[in-house]
Amino acid sequence: MSNLIGHKVIGTKQTLRALKSGEVKAVYIARDAEERIVSDVQKAAKESNVQMVFVPTMEELGKAFGIEVGAATAALLKVTDEDL
Repeated sequence: MSNLIGHKVIGTKQTLRALKSGEVKAVYIARDAEERIVSDVQKAAKESNVQMVFVPTMEELGKAFGIEVGAATAALLKVTDEDL
């Protein structure tokens, strides 16, 4: 993931926004996050036919995306030719 810096979003609001705009390649969801927090992301990912990857803990998800705190959801964004 480190080679995609700038091509990711972290957090439920940002992930939902990116899903609604069709920018997401894959969504990452922490299994220990509260259902009420991640349910809208799961629904939007299913509706958009976006791959969902489940990570054991919020702490692991945060670290995987390069932050020092936990995260309930995060997403990798599609990379376009303009991004390269």
